Amino acid sequence: GLPPHFYIINKATGEKIVSHELPTFTNSVKSIHTQFRNCRVTAQGTYLLGNLDKGTIDEYDKDWNLIWHYDAIRPWSEVRLKNGNTLIPGDNRGFVHEVNPKGEIVWAIETNSLPGIILHDVQTADRLANGDTIICNRGGSNKTLNPPQVIEVTPDKKIVWVLQDYKDLP
Repeated sequence: GLPPHFYIINKATGEKIVSHELPTFTNSVKSIHTQFRNCRVTAQGTYLLGNLDKGTIDEYDKDWNLIWHYDAIRPWSEVRLKNGNTLIPGDNRGFVHEVNPKGEIVWAIETNSLPGIILHDVQTADRLANGDTIICNRGGSNKTLNPPQVIEVTPDKKIVWVLQDYKDLP
């Protein structure tokens, strides 16, 4: 909303455990659509907040002190990995980047990195226990693309499996 808020809610009781107003960075104060997406609480109890419109990921401690910042392109979501790096899908830029704490890209899948597959709108990605990465991709507003919806790739970027079913999963 305007202004945006970060909430952690106890689903059993409905109690707001964390309530914090976030800064507004949207280009248009009339739109909330491109603000924050899929904010995360890390294993260390910090907060990772990707701002789609601003193009940043900021990490805050529990007292809302900024402890890490990364300039990202269209970060739809962000996942802190067990190795301390951050996995970032680049929405309609069609990529997944793994970034180390210094802000260096240490692993990447780009829009045309996978043979026969075009990544279009990558909104989420996660690293499996075996080291493979699951990439969730959508076609966006271009209904003629019909790209694969979910792809699993190995650390060396080999495709394990692909889900592409627009008949039953439009």
